[in-house]
Amino acid sequence: MISGKEGRDPARSGDAAVPRTDKRKMALAGVLLVIPVVALMWVGSYAKDEPELWGFPFFFWYQFVWVFLTSALTWTAYRLTLAARR
Repeated sequence: MISGKEGRDPARSGDAAVPRTDKRKMALAGVLLVIPVVALMWVGSYAKDEPELWGFPFFFWYQFVWVFLTSALTWTAYRLTLAARR
């Protein structure tokens, strides 16, 4: 809906309804979310049996470690997003 004297949308005119964002923090949050995707899509880097950890081949425990790493990276990206929009 167009309103105002000049026919501009008030949400795009820079009023308080649109929060300011720190683009560097948002970019860093995006990079943090891409890291696990790249690490797990590069199967050739972990498609092997050695080294074993408590009898589990590297292939399995490497992926299991990424479950926790991905959780930590996602939480960090979320906190960065919140901080970027203050």
